[in-house]
Amino acid sequence: MSLGIFLAVLGAAFLHALWNALIKLGTSKVGGMVILSIVEVPIGLAVVAFANPIDPAAVPWVLAAGCTHFAYKFFLTYAYDRGDLSRVYPIARGAAPMIVALFGAAFLADAVTGKEYVAIAVLAAGILLMARGVFASGEDRRLLPFAIGSACATATYTLIDGMGARVSGAPAAYVAWVFVADGTIFTLGMLALRGWDVIPRNLHAWRMGAFASAASYGAYAVSIWAMTFAPIAVVAALRETSILFAVLIGWLVFGERMTGEKALASLIIVTGVMLTRL
Repeated sequence: MSLGIFLAVLGAAFLHALWNALIKLGTSKVGGMVILSIVEVPIGLAVVAFANPIDPAAVPWVLAAGCTHFAYKFFLTYAYDRGDLSRVYPIARGAAPMIVALFGAAFLADAVTGKEYVAIAVLAAGILLMARGVFASGEDRRLLPFAIGSACATATYTLIDGMGARVSGAPAAYVAWVFVADGTIFTLGMLALRGWDVIPRNLHAWRMGAFASAASYGAYAVSIWAMTFAPIAVVAALRETSILFAVLIGWLVFGERMTGEKALASLIIVTGVMLTRL
């Protein structure tokens, strides 16, 4: 991997942590996520306009991914309502690959190597240590089920996207259509649940939400671009440094409490995630 690609992937990791931070920063986490979702639709349509068409057989996968993204955003939003970025993000991001690995071993007849068992054990240790900090520091314990729910949704749409992109015959267009479905379903779903008041009316919230949406797509686009020049496993592993970026943003920008235990748990989770990718 060249230095340029290495720095680009680090930038993508930072963008992923950044859009999560922008959602956490807003006074209304749900409102910020709704704005992000609304802006996803024109971004996806713009990409579709210049991409190859997808195979119609991929349409059910697009809709399934959109519905699963709704769950992902819903759980993540409510987790951020109850916990710090530096606590929620590592749990939500770190538990997902562990769930995928365990599901694949149990139901997809995937061969699990000794290294993958070690990776799962490391991830479990890091997540348990991070979760223990919630109880030890008197934080809102309700963040845990929402963070784990977000991780389960992430694991689910990871499996869906893996199949859907293959069926589509045009991965770039498939992802763009997922953006359209995701943005539409989440926006309509939250309007049904919370009414029109869920949409923020101030310009500042729209600027932040739009920037978060652009950062979300940029993080994905840069990663996909890097995978055309460097080994996919290496890019995927390096991208997980987003966990460390999120922890640092929470600590240095938001002033969240940083303990030795939280820092150690974050490093263990990053190590475990990288082991699952390489």
